Amino acid sequence: MLETVSLSDLTSILSQEQIMIEEENNHPHPLGNGGYITVFPETEEEIQGILQYAGDHGKKITIQGGGTKRGFGGQTEKADILLSLSKYKGIVEHTVGNMTITVKAGTTFQELQTYLAAHRQRVSLDPAWPEYATIGGIINSNESGPKRLGYGSSRDVVIGLRVVYPEGSIIRLGGKVVKNVAGYDMNKLFIGSMGTLAVMSEVILKLRPLAKYESLMLLSFPDGNLEAVRLFATTLLESMMEPVTLELLTPALSEKLTGQRVYTLAMSFEDVESAVHYQEEFVKSISPAQVQLDILPQEKAQAFWDHFYILKPNGALLSTDTKTAATVKIGVTNLDVLHVLKESTLLQDSHNLVVQGHGGLGHGLCQVTLKGASDDILSAIAYLRQFVEQFNGYLIVTHLPYVLRQQVSVWGNPPSYFYLLEGIKAKVDPKRILNDKRFVGGI
Repeated sequence: MLETVSLSDLTSILSQEQIMIEEENNHPHPLGNGGYITVFPETEEEIQGILQYAGDHGKKITIQGGGTKRGFGGQTEKADILLSLSKYKGIVEHTVGNMTITVKAGTTFQELQTYLAAHRQRVSLDPAWPEYATIGGIINSNESGPKRLGYGSSRDVVIGLRVVYPEGSIIRLGGKVVKNVAGYDMNKLFIGSMGTLAVMSEVILKLRPLAKYESLMLLSFPDGNLEAVRLFATTLLESMMEPVTLELLTPALSEKLTGQRVYTLAMSFEDVESAVHYQEEFVKSISPAQVQLDILPQEKAQAFWDHFYILKPNGALLSTDTKTAATVKIGVTNLDVLHVLKESTLLQDSHNLVVQGHGGLGHGLCQVTLKGASDDILSAIAYLRQFVEQFNGYLIVTHLPYVLRQQVSVWGNPPSYFYLLEGIKAKVDPKRILNDKRFVGGI
């Protein structure tokens, strides 16, 4: 409750302009994960002061960057304090020659990439909603996009972190150079932890040069023959070619992006222009005769991905759609993606839903968005989870309204090593101050 948080204590840490009170009679945010008071620190010292206040007075804190993942996990509608890092942003240090950069956690991905583009460099990640998604949020959720095949995930680009522990101490992890292999890589403890262990203050990332050229090849399979997709993907993956993306789109998603309601395989190539064209010719030589092949040059390829990244639900934007929206992340072994996407497509009729999905044939991760009635969505999530478990896979709900998150296990059953996660949480955050009940098993 509002009266449990001392405004006088907070104003000794922050200015009045950095504190926003959420009125009790306001309609609650449908995604939850809010706070009775929202604070906007602009320095690391202010973050430290807020955490020390919360620890001393037994207050709960929800951490938020750009808000895109507000519907991802969380069994608490409102914490005492919503700690927003949206004003804690900027470049701390950029070593162009060593290709590393230190950035504050509240910096949006698009701001960072725009800055780096002037130096012909980039961070090799491709998250959804780059205009809103912050570096801290991307790293805390270990987010990756359709280019994961070539780019990897957050764990592959982070070489150092600076974090503020719940009691206020500041710890630096990793280093500022890429070849830093001394001891255990403590960065990985925090990447993907959903902000349950510490507040990320700064992130050190390794960079790549901007690609000289990029193209996108779209192979449309009009007869829906997924066995032909399998044979083609196997041939390509076993070749010397290096696609950055090998993403299969369901017919509904393909129609949204290309205008054709068929299974479509999207392949990106990034290199010098001659190397890209060489790989395009190879793909032409192994493509099945019945498929339609389209090649989008650089500008059109970039426009395609710009559209792609803003299709899934965004927790920072309140939707006016009367239909409930959910997004699930599914992990299976590489080509089992074909089974997952086929089964997801069948949910359109069996559960009366709008279903759009895609999955990487080189890494096995799928993203499926469901829209429809709440009961149908809950039923579809339960069915899909049971289905992917047949392939030793997993399903995580990455976007769902707060009320429905009370009725479904977002993370599925706790893993066999859950006791280790509980032990780490108990050691680092014994008062359960940060993002309580946001992670696996209610951590």
